[in-house]
Amino acid sequence: MTFIPTQRHLFDVPDHVAYFNSAYNSPQLKASCSRLKKGAEDKNHPWVRTPSSFFEDAEVLRSLASGILDGEPDGFAVVPAASYGISTAARAIEGQLRQGDGILIIAEEFPSNVLPWRRTALETGAKILTVPVPGDGNWTSAILDRIVPGIKVVSVSTCHWTNGAVIDLAPISRACRDIKAGLVVDATQTLAAMPFSIKDIQPDFLVAAGYKWLLCPYGFGLLYVSEKWRDSRPLEEVWLARDNAEDFAGLANYSDVYLPGARRFDVGEKCTPTILPGAIAALEQIEKWGVENISESLARINRKINASLLRLGFDLPEESLRTPHMFGARLPEGYTGNLVGKLAEKNIFISQRGNAVRFAPHLHVSDRDVRRLMRAIEDEVE
Repeated sequence: MTFIPTQRHLFDVPDHVAYFNSAYNSPQLKASCSRLKKGAEDKNHPWVRTPSSFFEDAEVLRSLASGILDGEPDGFAVVPAASYGISTAARAIEGQLRQGDGILIIAEEFPSNVLPWRRTALETGAKILTVPVPGDGNWTSAILDRIVPGIKVVSVSTCHWTNGAVIDLAPISRACRDIKAGLVVDATQTLAAMPFSIKDIQPDFLVAAGYKWLLCPYGFGLLYVSEKWRDSRPLEEVWLARDNAEDFAGLANYSDVYLPGARRFDVGEKCTPTILPGAIAALEQIEKWGVENISESLARINRKINASLLRLGFDLPEESLRTPHMFGARLPEGYTGNLVGKLAEKNIFISQRGNAVRFAPHLHVSDRDVRRLMRAIEDEVE
């Protein structure tokens, strides 16, 4: 494993800004920005865009995603949002649900992983069961306790989005297989920031919005569909997903045959020259760094922050119960100020989700940023 020093030179983050809020929205790589600009300019000359241009970038992204996630390229679809991916999963699974079947989700989950299941429950008569916030912070055990016969879908994230509390999907996946329940995973808050293996976890569906830890442009996301579900009905009937799509002269010869793998689940107009090139640049850089190296490097930054916060009276979960790259901390007892706002006045950015302040650095963060952050927090809470 290789420690990655600060990569600030690859990002456009000014020296006066200390940004610890990548779980909200990551800074964009300069390389992504350059390719996005070129893509926008290419639209000025549409006559140079050939039929193959509508497919090439998406295929490059499938290949890059398979390398990062230990899956096969055919399993990935290009989607615009996590909600699109979860809705795709819900549409596919809906036909197998019956009155009273259980759909298991977790408390205080992000809306994208709740609202599609509410619609599915309404349509099928299935019932949503919610795992309450565990008093000991151990989400994995709390979820496992509720994977029982009658549960047909378990839809969970790789960590809790509000505070980075980790959810160990390996035992959850085994428990789902034992009772033949579908496993739907939202990996938005961990994908490319901590290792994940499709082969090990075997999710039925996995989705991630790209604008956080994948460093991709807003409007790009990835959806993995297991082989079991690849013949399911997609959300859209996209002409680009049919086997005659490259024959622009013959598009009126409508085809009922989908392209292989998960391509039928691609969003319409996925191959925009103004988004996918930026995503390619981001995934190429992630591949170059290596996800394990990213994870350990971010963990080192957070350990420095953790140690200082503990001295100042913040309440932190045990390291074994939180992700390496982001975490939430409860404010010191007796502090009633607006810590997020006070830091922002000094161009230091964190966020608050629920009752925790959340710290989520990426590789643009420097030791100087960490020192600024901790000095500012100390000045405010002491």
